[in-house]
Amino acid sequence: MSSPRGSAEHDALLDSDPRHHVVAFGTEDAEDPRNWSTTRKWLMVAAIMPIDLSVSWGASGFSPAAADFASDMGVSHQVATLGLSMYVLGLAFGPMSLAPLSEYFGRRPVYVYSYGIFLLLLLGTTFVESLAAFLVLRVFSGYFASVTISNFGGTIADLFHHHDTGSAMSWFLWAATGGSPTGFVLFSFIAHGRSWHGVFRIMFFICSSFWMVLTVALYVLGETRHSVVLHRRAKAARESTSDRGLDVPDEMKRRGPKQLFGTALTRPFRFLASEAIVQFGALYNGYLYGLSFLFNGVFHLIFGPTGYGFDTIGVGLSFMGIVAGITLGLLTNVYQERYYQRQVALSTHEDVPEARVYLAKLAALILPISLLVFAFTANPYTHAMVPILASAFWGWSFYTLILMTLTYTEDAYKTYSASALAGIGFVRNVAGAGFPLLGRKLFISQGSKTACLILAAMSLVMVPIPFVLATHGKALRKRSPWAAAHEDDSDEDEE
Repeated sequence: MSSPRGSAEHDALLDSDPRHHVVAFGTEDAEDPRNWSTTRKWLMVAAIMPIDLSVSWGASGFSPAAADFASDMGVSHQVATLGLSMYVLGLAFGPMSLAPLSEYFGRRPVYVYSYGIFLLLLLGTTFVESLAAFLVLRVFSGYFASVTISNFGGTIADLFHHHDTGSAMSWFLWAATGGSPTGFVLFSFIAHGRSWHGVFRIMFFICSSFWMVLTVALYVLGETRHSVVLHRRAKAARESTSDRGLDVPDEMKRRGPKQLFGTALTRPFRFLASEAIVQFGALYNGYLYGLSFLFNGVFHLIFGPTGYGFDTIGVGLSFMGIVAGITLGLLTNVYQERYYQRQVALSTHEDVPEARVYLAKLAALILPISLLVFAFTANPYTHAMVPILASAFWGWSFYTLILMTLTYTEDAYKTYSASALAGIGFVRNVAGAGFPLLGRKLFISQGSKTACLILAAMSLVMVPIPFVLATHGKALRKRSPWAAAHEDDSDEDEE
């Protein structure tokens, strides 16, 4: 890190009070990640995206091998589902307890070391022979893998100005939502004719290659967390000038461990208990991600030997409808983003969170319809392409609604959005762990048609959410002490 002494940016940004100079980024400061070249920014996003995908692969990649795992361990298919659920449960706790470390050490060490620990745990999984040891490793694998996902959104905020995050966020969400179905497709080919140990070994080598690419990219491209970059700059300036009054702006100062982790562990639950916007987001995220992981087992029941008669690869390919729908969501979000930018321009570049829900209103209506069609067509008497096509519409709704909850929450809470999203993420992953266990029982006891009708009825309850946000979102934000406190902040104040 070069010393800022003598730089025009540094001189321009020193506080007028000579007793306490503030080190901050200048307008065209080359060290500000938001001033990086477009190529450099997108190389960073591209290096993290495979990690984002692979974290979900850690969950769904197990499902094609679950039958072999059950046979090898001598347990029922219901117990084998714990291999998926325990991993997803681990995903629920990592962001709140480990993600705050980036405030002290930066994003780079959090990515490199947490994912590195995940790889060691994944490697250990390939050798275990007992159910108890396997499940313990699965919980901790999810725990350490989750931190990389929770930092991805922060990295995007580091790189792009507030109103320009839409494109990068859409790719991030494609990886986050597409990870489960693409993982099942990929690992259905890998699991064909292999033991579950062999599947996990291949998963280890794939994830290790992603980690090596990420590590090289992070050290070549540089640190992105603004507070860490400025702390290093201030330290270098103090050493070179002997000016002990040099410091970072107050909002960039590091909090003590008690305050840092206390806030990270408690504030998300305060949001869940008191904030309607967060409750809406948690409801949709929990339901949608729960269904996504539930499908890992349910599609085997519907399309496997007891249903359409497909083998492991055939069941995997049946997920291509969901993959196609999620990818279509990535494309239609271009229209959503243009609509959002037009509304921002009309509001003289102020925040317009309600513009984020434009396509989500349509998605909320299509979601239950897709489940209804799936309920009445997912049987051997109807060509398999019909329910697969219905699942594509579900995938589009899934992507569009998840993206809406993420972007609306970020726009609404700004500097507090990390806590709000942590609360949503906690509910999402707890539901993702529970749905496969409970849902499998539901489908076996009630049959696929009745079970899907129950799930469709649940989605009908949530249809009003985007319409409520579009109509009453501004009033909800004004009543929230967290959202109202930052409604007029610029993106320069964001963490």
